[in-house]
Amino acid sequence: MAHQPHRTDELQHASFLIILAVVSLLMAVIILPFAQPLLWAGLSAIMFQPLYRYILKHMRGRRNPAAGVTLLIIFFVLMVPALWLATMVVQEAFTLLTTLQQQPLDLAVLFDQVYGMLPKVAQQAVDRGGWGDVTTVQARLQELLTESAGMIASQAVSIGGGALNFFLAFGVALYVMYFLIRDGERIGRTVLCAVPVERSIAERLAQRFLGIVRATIKGTGVVALVQGALGAITLTIAGVPSSLLFGVIMTIFALVPVIGSGAVWVPAGLYLLLIGDYWQGLFVLLTGFFIISSADNVLRPILVGRDTGIPDWIILVTTLGGISLVGFSGIVLGPLVAGLFLASWSILREQRDEDEEASQEMDNINVDASGRSIAPAEAG
Repeated sequence: MAHQPHRTDELQHASFLIILAVVSLLMAVIILPFAQPLLWAGLSAIMFQPLYRYILKHMRGRRNPAAGVTLLIIFFVLMVPALWLATMVVQEAFTLLTTLQQQPLDLAVLFDQVYGMLPKVAQQAVDRGGWGDVTTVQARLQELLTESAGMIASQAVSIGGGALNFFLAFGVALYVMYFLIRDGERIGRTVLCAVPVERSIAERLAQRFLGIVRATIKGTGVVALVQGALGAITLTIAGVPSSLLFGVIMTIFALVPVIGSGAVWVPAGLYLLLIGDYWQGLFVLLTGFFIISSADNVLRPILVGRDTGIPDWIILVTTLGGISLVGFSGIVLGPLVAGLFLASWSILREQRDEDEEASQEMDNINVDASGRSIAPAEAG
């Protein structure tokens, strides 16, 4: 009977944990339709905290106006140009596909040119592999172009039909971003206090998370944007049509390790050489090799200062997995999850090492204490 109150307390505590888990799960299900806007709002609030602090300092600590000015800067400097760029890219993509439908590439001529440059052994290997017949490839390419044009047209219609959902999500992101910019630090401290983890571990995990976010967005996103912009300028100078579209594609490929922006400028330069535009092709290849590819090595140390500590192969796998799971947001979400995964295990290892060191020190203290206590007895 003496243990009954203790058991009741345990039962009440377990019931509360179950209720907490169920309510948290329901909350996650409810906000799931706005998961991506909330993700980008949170990442933007983290990235633009230094700007908010700078404005807050000049506004003498008035948090509401400072957060509003910060949000206006983000909106007009980043979001409006991004929306305009997206519209231009869709237009260029549709124009390019329409042009290729009306004036298809003559793969036979290109194949003959490449085939003629190959050594005899390579030509024989191509013949044995059955790659010499380009008629089937040409027909398949035309079918693919037709399907792509229809897909873009249908997507444009669906985007127009879902405009209300887009603007709703966009508005939610802006609204949440305002409060996260203004109250982000306070919310972070509250979450750290509420998380059922040792405070030192929670603080280290939060620091690693902020470092990974900044390294991923600044060290990868900004570098990819710079490479895409340099690629678009290079292709424009070389006279390549739809250079803006290819610049955006280059930016997307630059976000993926191993593949990189070379997946666009290398074929573009080789194609220009094949069709006889020799100086344009050399210009694209040399600029891509010496300038576009070097942007990563030059900008990443300046923007981040050090590497994220995530191996490239893990970034590649998690990026592709994130894209397949949640779409374009997976480009950022995948490496973030990978970074948190590695950081969590690293903190666990550090915690175990600290516990072992503390245990060894305690054992040494006990041994010294017992030695000192025995010594007088032996002397007597």
